Amino acid sequence: MVDGKPLRIGVAGLGTVGGGVLKLVSANADLLSKRTGRPIQVVAVSARDRSRDRGVDLSNVRWYEDAADLAVDPDVDVFVELIGGSDGIAKQAVEAALAAGKHVVTANKALLAHHGAALATKAESAGLTLAFEAAVAGGIPAIKGLREGLAANNIREVHGILNGTCNYILTEMRTTGRDFADVLADAQRLGYAEADPSFDVDGVDAAHKLAVLTAVAFGAHVDFKSVHIEGIRHVSALDINYAQELGYRIRLLGIARRTEDGIEQRVHPCMVPITSPCGATDGVFNAVVADGDFVDKVVLVGRGAGAGPTASAVVADLVDIARGRSTPTFGVPAAALEPAKAAPLSRRRGRYYVRLMVVDRPGVIAEIAATLRDQNVSMEAFLQRGRAPGEAVPVVWTTHDTDEAAMQQALATIASLDSVLEPPRMIRIEDF
Repeated sequence: MVDGKPLRIGVAGLGTVGGGVLKLVSANADLLSKRTGRPIQVVAVSARDRSRDRGVDLSNVRWYEDAADLAVDPDVDVFVELIGGSDGIAKQAVEAALAAGKHVVTANKALLAHHGAALATKAESAGLTLAFEAAVAGGIPAIKGLREGLAANNIREVHGILNGTCNYILTEMRTTGRDFADVLADAQRLGYAEADPSFDVDGVDAAHKLAVLTAVAFGAHVDFKSVHIEGIRHVSALDINYAQELGYRIRLLGIARRTEDGIEQRVHPCMVPITSPCGATDGVFNAVVADGDFVDKVVLVGRGAGAGPTASAVVADLVDIARGRSTPTFGVPAAALEPAKAAPLSRRRGRYYVRLMVVDRPGVIAEIAATLRDQNVSMEAFLQRGRAPGEAVPVVWTTHDTDEAAMQQALATIASLDSVLEPPRMIRIEDF
């Protein structure tokens, strides 16, 4: 029940997103008040640097050196955690806020991926909200879309581009012809990639987000440890060119799918059709595609990071709290979350792209074909451009539907051949 009293919020972490939240709440104060029936007011903050200009007047706002102290401020109704990290002060402060009877809004996908079920149990047992729209896909309403908009559906699959840094790098590699290291350096200079880009380019950031999406989509315990994770460091400009020739784009995708063997969760580079929703999503944009039994496919595309889009998602959660709207954290009560039975990647069945660098000499292709035959792997298309007798040349093929285990065994055998000069490059094909 909305009583017209201000919703008092405390914001911990005043970096890019925190600063965006302050600006949004200030700039759209009248709009938010009309839509909720009460003002939303920032009454306290926690940040290490008080001197930095955040673009809003904070002279009348209480400052805390320690976010955990802010979390228990008796004059704060909602604790907004924008610090980041799966443990440490972020986890400590969120737990303190819940213990003190505060609602919590967070953008922290790592925290939720590792501790989401436990935090949801604490929040729901105390009648509190733990909201996290901003933790996945920035300004795209992916969580609300799955949890509320598609609540009437059994979700069969959710997949998408969940990391804008990787999507930017892969897009630039395609449009400029440059290789990974060169484009990554540019992305760092432009601020799209961190000084240490490992979480992004090695797939960990996308895996955190996928684990959270999976829990919402399937009503299952968050199970980050079961996510198969591969990054994009091994994707070359050569692979991207061959993908284009074959009618595909290479994307780093997060895929969660319910199968007979359990829930499949994987993050890795994929080839997807150019005209598919993910194939058509370039640059720093994210895309989330959900497949429900009655609604079929729903596609959400937008900016997955940045001050404005992420702040928009944070404040959307604050609006729900201000309105008195409450939803179970992951769509079903925490006590009803299913144990997550993980489907092994070895049971995947699908198509594959493979590139080899081989010595151009008679009999090489026959050796490769024999190895594939022994594992019941059938070629669909084969590409070899030019001849260079005695020199290294690329050989590319795609397969018909094949078991992952058979594909991996075939590649291990092929890698041991004298004519193969470097490890085979394999990318899974997803014909969404």
